[in-house]
Amino acid sequence: MRHVTKAPCTHPRLLAAHANPPSDAESASRRWRNLGEKDRLLNGSLKPEQHHLCCYSEADAEALQLGFHIEHVANKSQHPERTFDYNNLLASAFNDAEGLATAASRGVAVFGGHASGKQGKPHPVNMALFVSPLQRDCARFFAYLSSGEVEPHLDLDPADKARARYTIDLLNLNSPYLIGLRQQWWDELDAAYQDNLSRQWDLDHLAAVDLTPRGDRLSPFFSLTRQFYGGLAERVIRTRAPQLI
Repeated sequence: MRHVTKAPCTHPRLLAAHANPPSDAESASRRWRNLGEKDRLLNGSLKPEQHHLCCYSEADAEALQLGFHIEHVANKSQHPERTFDYNNLLASAFNDAEGLATAASRGVAVFGGHASGKQGKPHPVNMALFVSPLQRDCARFFAYLSSGEVEPHLDLDPADKARARYTIDLLNLNSPYLIGLRQQWWDELDAAYQDNLSRQWDLDHLAAVDLTPRGDRLSPFFSLTRQFYGGLAERVIRTRAPQLI
């Protein structure tokens, strides 16, 4: 999970709605359903500021033909007053219609904002435990393994380990589908690294391919890639893409 820096809101309808926020879950759901220009909000603002990666999994949901939906970090059913708060909105994997249908047809377990836990089933989300991409230090909670699994980082204290585990389980970040994708990505990184190392090619350039934006896009699984390259990644990001620090 990587921190998402929110830009100022430039959507008049969203700003107007947030000036008079709903006070209960029913009105939040109804008013959100009736909000216009959600595609413009998603495609013109939320996806670009996340470099077109799912806010929770860092998967390229478009390349996977899953699409994106507008995610309320604090669920509108629990926090209706934040329904139209731009600083509560991100882009998460699975388009509300086609993406979910595609996942079902492939037998892919839903993850991210549409995971049942994040939807508040069977229990409301505990926001005191939940680690969000809106937290500047969110990346420190998670470790990405060569097996494709994500686990609480070993350096965390018990309370933060509990928060990391809660978030991983809530978002289903160890779904078999995601594990497979991350393991494949790790193997590709390792093969390229070993090849460049044996040829004595520039490793900084290799790391930069997947750690720096191309236009407004990043390669998938940025945090995994950052951990794979370790100190080399930090040097490359600091010198070539300091906005990602």
